[in-house]
Amino acid sequence: MNDIVYSGLFKDHIKRFVDLKQAVGYKYFTEAAHLKRFDTFTIKRGYTEETPTRQIVLDWCRKQTYESRSNQNARASVLRQFCTYLVSVEVSAYIIPKGYYPCASRYIPYIYTHDELESFFAQTDKCHSCYERPFRHLIMPVFFRMIYLCGLRVSEARLLRVGDVDLTDGVLNIHHSKNDNSRLIPMSDTLTGICREYSKTVHELPRQTDYYFPGAVDKPMSNTNIYHNFRRFLWAAGISHGGRGVGPRIYDFRHTFAVNCLKKWSEKGQDLLIYLPILKTYMGHQSFKGTAYYLRMTADVFPKISLQLEKRFPNLIPDVGGLVDEAN
Repeated sequence: MNDIVYSGLFKDHIKRFVDLKQAVGYKYFTEAAHLKRFDTFTIKRGYTEETPTRQIVLDWCRKQTYESRSNQNARASVLRQFCTYLVSVEVSAYIIPKGYYPCASRYIPYIYTHDELESFFAQTDKCHSCYERPFRHLIMPVFFRMIYLCGLRVSEARLLRVGDVDLTDGVLNIHHSKNDNSRLIPMSDTLTGICREYSKTVHELPRQTDYYFPGAVDKPMSNTNIYHNFRRFLWAAGISHGGRGVGPRIYDFRHTFAVNCLKKWSEKGQDLLIYLPILKTYMGHQSFKGTAYYLRMTADVFPKISLQLEKRFPNLIPDVGGLVDEAN
C-alpha cells in the first residue's frame, strides 16, 4: 500500500485517491511518487487555494527544460486523473483537457544485430563488483540476458522476487505487470542453467520475498543504476548511442526478441496466425495490435522475408510509424 506522506494543501485528497487506486488493484507507485512531487510543489509555491485551480494545474504541468515531452504528458495525465477524482467526489478542480500538450515524437525501435547482442553480453560478463554493489558482476550478465531471452519489460525483470523464479521447471512468474497483467514465462534450458548458478551465490540463503536482482537493502535495483550500467556496456561494446530519445534503449532488447522470434518462425514456414497468439501471451500484450506491429518491423529489418509476410498477412501488418514504450 501507499506509505508516502503528503503534507500540502491537498494531502488528504491525494492520500484517499492513491488508496482508492491501490484498493481496486492498481500498483500506482510511480503515480503516487508524481503526486508527492506535486504535493511538494504546492508547498514551495506557497499556494493558499483549497482546491487545484487552473493556475496551479498549469503551473505544475509546465514543461521543464530538462524533461522530455513524454514525461511532461505523464505528469499531466496523473494530475488529470487526480482532478477527475476530485470532481467525482464533488470537490472543485480544474481538469486539464486531454491532448492539451502536443504528443512526443514517436520512437522507432532499434533492433540489435546478432553481433551487437554478442558484443553487449560479452561486456556484461566483464562487469566488476564494487563496494556498494558486491553482486553487480553477477547480476548484470543475468539481468540483461533475461530481458532479451524472455522479452521482458525492464520493470518486470527488476521487480522479480526469488519466489517468482522457478529454477526446477524454468519458469518466471510475472505478477501485476502493465494493465495488471500476470503471466508465466518459460525460460530456455540455457537461461535456466545460468539462473541456477547465479542463485547459488547471490541467494545462498534466500527468502521467497527477496528481490531476485537486489539493489540496496530490501530494495530492487534502481532504474538509474540499470541505465548507467546499460550505457557503460553499450559504449564498451562499440554500439553507438544517438542521444536522448534516439536510442538504442534497454527496451529495444524486448523489441529485438519479438522480431527475432517472428523471423525464425517465418523462415521455418510456420503459420504465424497460430504463433502470434503465443507471442502475444508470452509478451503480455493486451491486444493483437502491439504484437502485429512486429510483423511489419520484422519485414523491414529482414527484407528477404518481406514479400513472404506481405503475401500471407496483407491486412494484418500495420504501417510503421514508430512505437512508444507504453504501447507494448
